[in-house]
Amino acid sequence: MTHRTVESVMTPAEQVVSVRSGTPYKEIVRLLTERQISALPVVGEGGGVVGIVSEADLLPKEARSHEPDPGRPPLTPKESQSRHKAQAALAVELMTAPAITIGPGEDVAEAARRLEAHRIKRMPVVDATGRLVGIVSRRDILRVFLRTDDELAEDVRSLLVDSFWIDPEGWSVQVNDGRVLLSGRMDRRSTVRIAEHAVRRIDGVVAVESDLIYAEDDTDLQPDLDSPYKGVFSGRRRVRSY
Repeated sequence: MTHRTVESVMTPAEQVVSVRSGTPYKEIVRLLTERQISALPVVGEGGGVVGIVSEADLLPKEARSHEPDPGRPPLTPKESQSRHKAQAALAVELMTAPAITIGPGEDVAEAARRLEAHRIKRMPVVDATGRLVGIVSRRDILRVFLRTDDELAEDVRSLLVDSFWIDPEGWSVQVNDGRVLLSGRMDRRSTVRIAEHAVRRIDGVVAVESDLIYAEDDTDLQPDLDSPYKGVFSGRRRVRSY
């Protein structure tokens, strides 16, 4: 296994604190404070996610409470939005919509990319109909780095032997604090490259170091563009892949 799914690390819906469109401002603050979380999904009828309300959505009310000239027209769309949220009293007026969401079957690497790209801390997990099935946070994703060295070493062996059909003889793997060391000998240079790249993608791997050597440098083989068979290469030898 290379990547865990979002479903395997998320908080399931029955444990998720959510609010309705009509939930008032003070109740949202209370829930965020008591549960020590940074955001809440806003759900509609049938459990569909209609938005998300975060600490950042609530701050404008306090930040603008001492504005010297509240009658001045907003200068930018961002300032207009901030003023709107400063005057808002219900979740539907405060929330950011549409919410950034992810499906339970996506891998944690995609969840990490989405959280980072949108600079958010938590993200609702929804099914194909948009119904809330959980929530995933930065902390949930970082838990993959708590996997033991033995678990990681077993994943490396399983991935390379069972998924990539690399001969298990002649090479070995050691893991120390999430850092993987591959050593020994493989048949081809391309195999070494495949192994190193694949291991870097395993959840929980901090870094990969390689002392692998190879019996044959096959990087000079070029594809035979005139051949009717895909995967046939010309050069010192011909290799067909199926």
